Amino acid sequence: MKTVYLALGANVGDSQQNIKRAIELLSEQIEAIRIAPLYLSRAVGYTDQSNFINTAISGQTNLSPQDLLVFIEKIEKKIGRIRRFRWGPREIDIDIIFYGEEIIKTEGLTIPHPSFTDRDFVLIPLLDLNDSLIDPVSMKTLQLLKAELDPSQFSIIRKID
Repeated sequence: MKTVYLALGANVGDSQQNIKRAIELLSEQIEAIRIAPLYLSRAVGYTDQSNFINTAISGQTNLSPQDLLVFIEKIEKKIGRIRRFRWGPREIDIDIIFYGEEIIKTEGLTIPHPSFTDRDFVLIPLLDLNDSLIDPVSMKTLQLLKAELDPSQFSIIRKID
């Protein structure tokens, strides 16, 4: 089994319920799920939209990275995700941040997620789950990556729970 870390976010409909439902569905193929606190965050990229609810989970899976991606995309569709435009509003968004310590770059899948190091709303929930995580690409701790962020670029407004 591989340890995986996923980031979840939503800002359309009942965001908290959409995240809860996604985690329930993820549990069909991911065991021993641990859930980080929820955070309210400003949108990044396209900012003229509602705030997001963000969290992260960790767990164990037997799925290959590609099968995990397909599984996640089915969950997003089941919850009602509509792909509007890049950085647009989302009923649910689930990103694979880590798959063990593997580095994967294919046409449809990049692990670790290519933007996670720039996003406080991903780094902070991941640190809530495991404060000793290391980015296998840069070999930097997530603590260091967070410290390197420009505080003026933080998008987290507050912890929800």
